[in-house]
Amino acid sequence: MKFPTKLIKGKIIKRYKRFLADIELEDGQVVVAHTANTGSMKTCWEPGWKVLCSYHDDPKRKLKYSLELTNNGKSWILVNTSMPNKLAYEAVEKELITELKGYDHIKPEAKIGKSRIDLLLTKESGEKCYVEIKNVTLRADDGGAQFPDGVTERGQKHLKELMEIKKSGDRACMLYMVNRADVDSFSPAEHIDPKYAELLREAESKGVEILVYQTKITPSSVIVEKSIPYFLEK
Repeated sequence: MKFPTKLIKGKIIKRYKRFLADIELEDGQVVVAHTANTGSMKTCWEPGWKVLCSYHDDPKRKLKYSLELTNNGKSWILVNTSMPNKLAYEAVEKELITELKGYDHIKPEAKIGKSRIDLLLTKESGEKCYVEIKNVTLRADDGGAQFPDGVTERGQKHLKELMEIKKSGDRACMLYMVNRADVDSFSPAEHIDPKYAELLREAESKGVEILVYQTKITPSSVIVEKSIPYFLEK
């Protein structure tokens, strides 16, 4: 997946009010960038880190800049959480995710009851696979990636829905997109949301498939690169 425009270099000064960040551009100009991330962004930024922003010359937009990537000196980190679903769609379409190959149709944001699932994959035979996607950017002290970076009742609900889908006879997958290169495994963030970690273990025990894929990020593109191991036990 390529970024639609060339990204603009800068460094982050601060993030505040959840969706705003002050960015100093290379020419010294300080701008307010929209930050499409509802999480805590823990381990994803510190004052002075390099960042890349997109610019949008749209008269309807109040903020012309959007924060896309941060860099801790070791890795680019994808902090725009509107991107992983698009990235996953493209990866499934191009058969970059081994476990999700062979489907004839891909439908994003498919309705399931009163809720929606990120991707619904179907075959001409009628076989269905429901996929929920999460953006993973939290780095633990031991060098592993973790999710979530804050208590997520929404994420808990998604795991319960996947268990119900599996119970009904369809395939259900939890896909974690690890969007930083300085980690080598994945585990639930037990210390942040123990209920989520408990539900993830329960989901796996009931047949929900756990897929963890790490991306390769450059200033111009993000691609799904490889599967990495996961560990669910405390």
